[in-house]
Amino acid sequence: MKTTIYLIRHGLTAANKNDVFAGRTQEPLHPEGAAQMANVGRMLAGRGIGRIVCGPLARTRQSAGIVGEMLGVPIVTEESLNEINIPHWDGLTKEAIRARFGPEYPTWLADPAGFSVEGCETIGAVQGRAVACVESLFREYPGQNLLVVTHLIVVRALLLHYLARPLGDFRAIKVGNAQVARLVRDDFAGVTVEF
Repeated sequence: MKTTIYLIRHGLTAANKNDVFAGRTQEPLHPEGAAQMANVGRMLAGRGIGRIVCGPLARTRQSAGIVGEMLGVPIVTEESLNEINIPHWDGLTKEAIRARFGPEYPTWLADPAGFSVEGCETIGAVQGRAVACVESLFREYPGQNLLVVTHLIVVRALLLHYLARPLGDFRAIKVGNAQVARLVRDDFAGVTVEF
């Protein structure tokens, strides 16, 4: 029996366009992002998606809502699909982060897997909660097709896990807005990734 999870990053936001670290802000989709998600909905029509699971922030809920309305399927919000928590960066341009927080941003760029700041989440922690969520979905919905809508960092962390690659390869995984990957669990072959 095969279970398929279509894994997608939310549609484009103004923060994405303007080099802003949106983090856990309630950033809505840009009109281009809404159009991207409508394209995703058309692409997924006829694929038998039975449920959409998304992170709790506005951009993932709005992305899921566009596709869910087109496909006529229920949407469930899941906290473990939330963006990484680096609260003092939320809503700042990357230039402002560099200016205000010294070596943090260069460390984030050079060694995201080793990035650790007091009061902030690590990529390893993001990966742990996201993998637990996806594994739960595989168990709860065997033989079904699901759509998971989340964030860049979460998608990268999940792909690294299922590709059996180290977190040090984090920057090697390129994920555009509204880009779709597939995780297919086969009872005999484990999980394969199509990306």
